[in-house]
Amino acid sequence: MAEGARTAGVGGTLAAAGMSVELPLWKAISYFRVLALCYALLRYFNSYLHFLHPVAGWIFLGALTLWTLASTRAFANPQRCTWFVLGFDLTLAVTGIVLSGMTDAPARISHGAPTLPTIWAAGTVLGFAAKGGWRPAAASGSVIGVANILGHGGPTGDNIHNIVLLLVAGIAIGYVIELARASEATLTRALQVEAATRERERLSRDIHDGVLQVLALVQRRGAELGGAAAPAGGTGTGGAAEGADFAELGRLAGEQERALRALMTGGPLPAQRTADLPEAAAGPRDLTALLRPYADDRITLSAPGSPVVLPDRAAAELAAAVGAAVDNVRKHAGEGARAWILVEDEPEAVTVSIRDDGPGFAPGRLGEAERAGRLGVSQSIRGRLLDLGGTAELYSAPGEGVEVELRVPREGF
Repeated sequence: MAEGARTAGVGGTLAAAGMSVELPLWKAISYFRVLALCYALLRYFNSYLHFLHPVAGWIFLGALTLWTLASTRAFANPQRCTWFVLGFDLTLAVTGIVLSGMTDAPARISHGAPTLPTIWAAGTVLGFAAKGGWRPAAASGSVIGVANILGHGGPTGDNIHNIVLLLVAGIAIGYVIELARASEATLTRALQVEAATRERERLSRDIHDGVLQVLALVQRRGAELGGAAAPAGGTGTGGAAEGADFAELGRLAGEQERALRALMTGGPLPAQRTADLPEAAAGPRDLTALLRPYADDRITLSAPGSPVVLPDRAAAELAAAVGAAVDNVRKHAGEGARAWILVEDEPEAVTVSIRDDGPGFAPGRLGEAERAGRLGVSQSIRGRLLDLGGTAELYSAPGEGVEVELRVPREGF
């Protein structure tokens, strides 16, 4: 029973998200009860003159009509259809079956005349099946079957046949609904895992783009400034400029250290300057303007003369992916390597290519780097493009440099 309650809760959650298969089933049961009531009224109207106490039959069917109409909304929703509602429904069905044996003529009963509720009682079993699975369905079907045998006709062939059909239908529906709930619970867990994975990937990109790039900046500035932070053999410039640069580097490193600590502990991220974040602006943005800071004496930017306008998030994420590719050029292509950024604005997509004339890398190198925990390409480049619905392709061979092609479709923005 605990299992049934737990799965019912899952079904309710999925129903709220518009994914549950339970709601259509409950609505079908609600419609079935109304149609079964109409059938019971029609059958009794055609044969009530043959009953020993027809008035008692009309009184019961009147009560059955009132209850069916009053409980229609309850049977259309798993939250409203409580065990109390189902218990009363079962009591009414059993009462109608027993009353049939008291109000109908013995000759008619022996010839297999139907009970007062007729197939309406099957709606009760289906309700138990939808609420708790095949076990409650089997229990309620057994109670109705015993009532048929003891209160209406005894263990006749027709009675046994109807009881078996009722039990088979109830157990089958209950088993199917249990499987559906288990599948929905599995789907919910899979969606939660996927969401958590995507969030971890986003955080990995943020850490990569922040901490590692700041460390690279420290290394480059240290090489320029010399002193204690410079590599062996470096020459420092000294003076006030050195102190100011180191102060700036210390500030950046401090910001990234606090951000990383907050991410690790689950606390709020420290406030950052909006000028440092490409996402600070809102509305459509010019991708070319975001890419210009990456151009220098080693890296050439080629873009259309008119602005390449993209939605804010798409432009910022695409620019960040280009920045990650440029950072890889600066770190891995060598001191004398050059790179070219080409922006192509097409009606259906925006494509940015980053090509360098460095040493390139052997096939399988990216896979080895990812297994070693270096996620620059898989997260900061491919992960970003995947989130945008785009693609990121890398081409390289030893001695032939590296080309990264980033493509974002305009459809969907």
